[in-house]
Amino acid sequence: MKIRRAKGSKNVTSGIATVLASFNNTIVSITDAKGQVIAWSSAGKCNFRGSRKSTAYAAQVVAQDAARNAMSHGLKDVTIRLSGPGLGRDSAVRALQAIGLEINSIIDVTPVPHNGCRPRKRRRV
Repeated sequence: MKIRRAKGSKNVTSGIATVLASFNNTIVSITDAKGQVIAWSSAGKCNFRGSRKSTAYAAQVVAQDAARNAMSHGLKDVTIRLSGPGLGRDSAVRALQAIGLEINSIIDVTPVPHNGCRPRKRRRV
């Protein structure tokens, strides 16, 4: 049986907040400098279901939830890595700033294909 280390209060002052904003969901995970996850949250975890998961308001609530959990471990300032084309990109950054975290830099790490997979068909509404 694997021995698991007890989850004590990690004292981390600076970290990396990765915001993955897809068309269907928003996930925010906050890590320390080594990449160990301190806190995470997603729209489904915050009780948003169906099409409400992809809204900007859901992303705001997700970012606030993850930031509160991380600040309880002593987090003060973050570097933000944005990924994905979803609606929750800007509102997640604003929520992290409004809750009191100091933002060092914002980096866009959205993968851009060099004409890879064929995209899904355009919606005709």
